[in-house]
Amino acid sequence: MRLAGLREFARAQPLGAIALALITVFVLVALLAPWIAPHDPLEQFRRDMLEPPSSAYLLGTDDLGRDVLSRAIHGARTSLLVGVTTTGISLVIGTVLGVVSGYFGRAVDVVLQRIMDAVQAVPGIVLLLFIAVVLGPSVRNTIIALTVVITPSFNRIARGETLRVRQERYIESARATGAGTLRILGRHVLPNMFAQVLTLASLIFAGVIIAESALSFLGIGAPPPTPSWGGMLSEGVRYVERAPWIIVVPAVLLSLGVFSFNLLGDALRDHLDPRLARPVPRAAARWWGVRRPPARLAPSLAAAADRDEGERGPSS
Repeated sequence: MRLAGLREFARAQPLGAIALALITVFVLVALLAPWIAPHDPLEQFRRDMLEPPSSAYLLGTDDLGRDVLSRAIHGARTSLLVGVTTTGISLVIGTVLGVVSGYFGRAVDVVLQRIMDAVQAVPGIVLLLFIAVVLGPSVRNTIIALTVVITPSFNRIARGETLRVRQERYIESARATGAGTLRILGRHVLPNMFAQVLTLASLIFAGVIIAESALSFLGIGAPPPTPSWGGMLSEGVRYVERAPWIIVVPAVLLSLGVFSFNLLGDALRDHLDPRLARPVPRAAARWWGVRRPPARLAPSLAAAADRDEGERGPSS
């Protein structure tokens, strides 16, 4: 996203901009974890087990004497790795299958959609637990299990958008000018579903983080001693009364991360979909510094705002 686009997004969606800033902080912390963590997340200080927060251990230690802050920082790497990898693979597979199914239809559509129906017929949590138990606890197997469960969501969105776009006049014009199937899909179909797929990806990312934490909490996600927020919750639940900082720290980080991704998803949906754009009230416009919807996203609304402002005259 260009700098001008980021500035426009920040003015139109201030809460989304705050969420994006928080997500950026999480990503930077995860990438720089080996350098900013005060201790090795696996190092055990046997003389300092269950130590409360202090100058030596800013967020205390757990039942094995490991620094909670260091494990929380490295736990962000695990959660974001699973989230990015799972969402990316699911997005690519689901979008490709959805576009192929929606564009070609007939037997291809029937076969692919029946497979997706079979996956979605099983409750997500049951299928997720089954795959995770069969494959065994590891980060790789967690990604595989989550990908199987999540791919149908992207497939449904991609197929629906492809069916809609396929009927548009410009697709008929492209065919009439001799454009091939790959050109039509790459130049016309995929760009027109970008906003919907991107919004869904940001929302699903939050769900993936929760699912990974739930699997780690149940002991079938990232295996110990790999630091993860869900694993920290599972380890700290036994000491919630004696050492509440063990469970509070990962719980707060997990909640903040999920909230940020959900907030960003809502903001992207409102910003990228011109049908949801609304004129900004005059009082709020002065506070946020935005007087009308972006003309690029909602030209009709922007024009209406210009006419309204011209009739009312310049604001005092």
